[in-house]
Amino acid sequence: MRDGMPDRSPSDSGNFVSHPGFGQALRFWIKLGFISFGGPAGQIAIMHKELVEKRRWISDGHFLHALNFCMLLPGPEAQQLATYLGWRLHGAKGGIAAGLWFVLPSVFILYGLSWLYMAGGHLPWLAAIFHGLLAAVIAVVAEAVLRIGKKALRSPGLWAIAILSFGAIYFLGISFVYIILGAAMIGWMGNRFIPAQFPAGKGHHSAGDKGEPEEVRLEQVQSATAGRTIRVIAVSLLLWCLPILGLGLWLGWESTPVQQGVFFSKAALVTFGGAYAVLPYVAQQAVENYAWLSHPQMMSGLALAETTPGPLIMVLQFVGFVGGWQHPGALSPLAAATVGALITTWVTFVPCFLFVFLGAPHVEQLGEHPRLSAAMTAITAAVVGVILNLGVHFVRHAVWPTAPGGLEGSFDLFIAVLSGLAFLAMKRFKVGLLPVIAGCALAGWVNSFL
Repeated sequence: MRDGMPDRSPSDSGNFVSHPGFGQALRFWIKLGFISFGGPAGQIAIMHKELVEKRRWISDGHFLHALNFCMLLPGPEAQQLATYLGWRLHGAKGGIAAGLWFVLPSVFILYGLSWLYMAGGHLPWLAAIFHGLLAAVIAVVAEAVLRIGKKALRSPGLWAIAILSFGAIYFLGISFVYIILGAAMIGWMGNRFIPAQFPAGKGHHSAGDKGEPEEVRLEQVQSATAGRTIRVIAVSLLLWCLPILGLGLWLGWESTPVQQGVFFSKAALVTFGGAYAVLPYVAQQAVENYAWLSHPQMMSGLALAETTPGPLIMVLQFVGFVGGWQHPGALSPLAAATVGALITTWVTFVPCFLFVFLGAPHVEQLGEHPRLSAAMTAITAAVVGVILNLGVHFVRHAVWPTAPGGLEGSFDLFIAVLSGLAFLAMKRFKVGLLPVIAGCALAGWVNSFL
């Protein structure tokens, strides 16, 4: 037995595809890390096509059941889905390999882009390109509000949650964490008393509901033992906390990397609803409270994260990099930025492995839980409101940029027009994300000559 999974009997036979070896699966996880563009929806679609339809390593029902589980966890659901599927195929080493390679290529790519952004910011042509990217970010966020809102706001009660969430964070400055907790409580209780207003999400069928046999014979997972649970928690918490403690002893407890490690550890616990949901919380704290970076820099980081493979939440690595660069303390700017990027990425993703490995043995026993599902539906509705808040902040800081002295600058007609065109291209003409980003960057460069 390995990691709670029974050993396979060599006599297993039947009309099933042969089980992939670990090396074969590892090659796929490495490939996935380099081609996982398109945000969570695109990444999940790639995994479904490759693992369910093409390779037939996982049944359609089991894939959807696993996705339902990952949607309940804080953190990037696509990365956690890859981690779970890797674990389901090859135990702990499979889960670590899948989850690690899902993010590793983007770590190095975004690190290089972040350095180019900070070190080359004084170059006029590069500054013009990043200026054009602001329009792409506005268009992407606007499209996300409409796309998520169309799916999430299915009743007047959910509309009310979205509106209240926007008002709470925009006008009252209430923390994203409290908004999410409040929405979950409303959804849970609302489903009990007025289920028509707070419906449970659509459940996923389990394997075999359509009469389709599993394509790979997956062994039954035994119930998690107390010993296994304790080991997973102990190892994960040590890996999670030791780097922060080490940085505190090295650089001091008030240093920027330690503050980043603590803050993003807290963020990892409340990032329900995907990267767009956590961005308002990060912007509220990293920009307005800690002053690690500005709103325009946050927007640029989002644009850079959109251009790389891997989860969009990698934008947090950019926040860590810029925060370290601009608050280096005793280190050089590049060294502090490197430490900030590494600790931010580490505390963002180590909890993902903890959550998946703890819950993985229970996935097939979860079944449907209407009130829990309703709570998640309400959280998604609240996310629409906080994403709208993010978009309003981005528009205000991009179209009316801050002038020297902290005063509001003049209206930026170029960004206003370009963001409208970018949104139209994505929404009306279904132009892909990468062409829109490239077009906005090119437009910014051309505009610098006019």
